Amino acid sequence: MMPAPFLARLKAGRRAAGFAVLALLLGAALLIWFVVITKTPRGVLTLAVLDVGQGDALYIESPTGTRVLIDGGPGATVLRELPRVMPFLSRSLDAVIESHPDADHIGGLVPLLARYTVGAFIEPGIAKDDPTALALEREVTDEKIPRYLAAKDMTLDLGGGAALRIFYPDHDVSRLRPNFDNEGSVVARLSYGGFSALFTGDAPQDVEDKLEAGEGGALRSTILKVGHHGSRLSTSARFVAAVRPSLAVISVGADNRYGHPSPEALKVLEDAGVPVLRTDLEGTLIFRSDGENFSRVR
Repeated sequence: MMPAPFLARLKAGRRAAGFAVLALLLGAALLIWFVVITKTPRGVLTLAVLDVGQGDALYIESPTGTRVLIDGGPGATVLRELPRVMPFLSRSLDAVIESHPDADHIGGLVPLLARYTVGAFIEPGIAKDDPTALALEREVTDEKIPRYLAAKDMTLDLGGGAALRIFYPDHDVSRLRPNFDNEGSVVARLSYGGFSALFTGDAPQDVEDKLEAGEGGALRSTILKVGHHGSRLSTSARFVAAVRPSLAVISVGADNRYGHPSPEALKVLEDAGVPVLRTDLEGTLIFRSDGENFSRVR
């Protein structure tokens, strides 16, 4: 007769094996689910405003699979958020764009460039002598990644009819005074059929005024990525009127010490009747468009 303790161990072993099989099946189901929700259908463009805290990081995937990252946030959080929106196990980007060299925009690019293959690095060329900028400079060398200066009317053909056009800088910003980096922020417009999104970095209102005067109706966009995390120094009423967005998104950290987004910027958007989504309240924001309509998928 089989000893009772051994029988108990055998039953426990069978239960453990059952749990292991169940866990394996659950894991497989979750993997399939993850691949399904992160795979972008062909013919569809994806735009993700990543939740990286008090900073900016924007991911674009074109209808043909071209992948672009604009900024990387202040730290390594981008390494957690980016795989959630990219194709499963992918570790390559066709281009990375630095809007300007403030740490809350480029800090995450330092660890990212050490782990991802990047086809091109596009920057405004603003010189900055601080630890984060110098660390990024060490990662971005001509031997490792082709480098290009962002300039007005530079256009990236993303494939499938999608394009990214740079509006600003429209002049040499390499010698900006210290602490005036925002004046050289890259401003770019993503377009795909009837859908568009305007990315403004930390551009202040004087840059917005120049854009409004020089570009006029070309600024009109479905989505406006609000400048400088909703600072009172950006997002003028005239600029919002020129863009005429259907939706505004703000990349901002919860309870940040700057008080972003400011009541002034929110009031401008409210007065213009523009709904606002914020990463501090909603987390990562993901939008998809077929070139006619767009929808938020998360």
